[in-house]
Amino acid sequence: MSAGAPSHIDPSHIDSSSPYGSGTPDLDRGDAAQPRRTALDRPAQVGAARAPRVDAEGEPRRRPSANLWRLRHYLTPFRTRYAVMVALAALGVGATIVVPLVTRAVIDGPVADGNRSGLLRLGLLAVLLGGLEALLIFARRWVVAAATNGTELAIRTDLYAKLQRLPMAFHTGWDSGQMLSRIMNDLATIRRFLGFGLIFLLTSIVQIAVTVALLLHLYWPLGLLVLVSVVPIVVICLRVEREYTKLSRRVQDQTGDVASTVEEGAYGLRVTKSFGRAEHMFAAFDTRATRLFETSMVRVRLSSRFWTFLQVIPNLTLLAVLGLGALGAGQGRLSLGTLVAFITLLLSMVWPVSVLGFLLSLAQEAMTAADRVTDVFDAENQIPDGELRLDRVQGRLRFEGAAFAFPNSTTDVLHDLNLEIAPGETVALVGATGSGKTVLTTLVPRLFDVTAGSVSLDGVDLRDLQLSQLRQAVAIAFEDPTLFSMSVRENLT
Repeated sequence: MSAGAPSHIDPSHIDSSSPYGSGTPDLDRGDAAQPRRTALDRPAQVGAARAPRVDAEGEPRRRPSANLWRLRHYLTPFRTRYAVMVALAALGVGATIVVPLVTRAVIDGPVADGNRSGLLRLGLLAVLLGGLEALLIFARRWVVAAATNGTELAIRTDLYAKLQRLPMAFHTGWDSGQMLSRIMNDLATIRRFLGFGLIFLLTSIVQIAVTVALLLHLYWPLGLLVLVSVVPIVVICLRVEREYTKLSRRVQDQTGDVASTVEEGAYGLRVTKSFGRAEHMFAAFDTRATRLFETSMVRVRLSSRFWTFLQVIPNLTLLAVLGLGALGAGQGRLSLGTLVAFITLLLSMVWPVSVLGFLLSLAQEAMTAADRVTDVFDAENQIPDGELRLDRVQGRLRFEGAAFAFPNSTTDVLHDLNLEIAPGETVALVGATGSGKTVLTTLVPRLFDVTAGSVSLDGVDLRDLQLSQLRQAVAIAFEDPTLFSMSVRENLT
């Protein structure tokens, strides 16, 4: 125990009707607490989880995008940039669509009439539209960079703060590699989707819809052919979605397992070498790495078939349009400019359709990444912070009928423990390995909470005290050394 510094809170704020009686130390409920300054002092900005819908068989059904939608509040500080990004993307799509219409006007107007001045004006307009499209792409990427990286930083900060607040019971149940995978890989996946996938997915869908409508307007027989070719694309997207989501979640979970194995191997390298267990550790790594490879290849084969299908349909449609369009132009049912504009619009739609598979895959990966991230945010903190604060820490520690059992265990490590340690007193605990000596010490700073009885400091139950003051007043030197990436002086202090 170390004595804490006196509190600067006015003693007049102390409630004289304290339930602990007149013999207890002065307490403050922290009404005059300092303003919150870090993510440790405020809740995460994750939206509340909604109860899943129940299907006809009574099974819960949740939308795949539900957890990704819960992260929307992190976009709020950058809403202006995201709005500008959407506007620039819409203008870019508009420029892409307008250029073929200008080409149609050029061919059916100045070219057909031999009007050089009109050709120059419309040609210059087409060049300006092309330059504008390139400028809009550059501006969109410049605007979105700060927004997506800022969003990723905010989520990562809150996620790390959540990990700091969660009790030891949570951390002992999770591999550290899984945490590392979530806070690095999964958040990077979400950032890529927000910065690239989401905007292109929206613009691609809009561009396909608007282009099909224009094609129907320009020449409805060919437009109807294009519309029919879109139907199998929609069907295959819906069929692949669920299977790809499951595979993405499995890949991300197995990536965390591999990261855990690598971390354990690096952290315990000295022990592994001294006991000659390198082959055993390598076998464990090889098994997990091979499993990840096999699952990744299953996902690659699925996405490859999907993307190939999306490449074939537009190209087959283009061949049919070229043949039927040339026949229609030869019969005078559509002008040459309309045919050129039709084909140019169709060509502009090939890339959005082709890339649709990649964008949908990226969206599924972002959804599963959001599921894994919100798993941590949704973890219940079983050691809530107290409201009371000691005006001065004296250091009298008392265990009264204290007991402790690890989560999911029916056997008590400690039970019926009664012990009192006076300020300045030194007590040695002696016992066999596994008898609960370390567990007893972790109950004092509330790394774990007692499962029965109580532990009190200066007559106040530890569960009623603010964790910040309690852990500043308690110091533990664990037997396993932990070196942080900082100077020797900082590690010592």
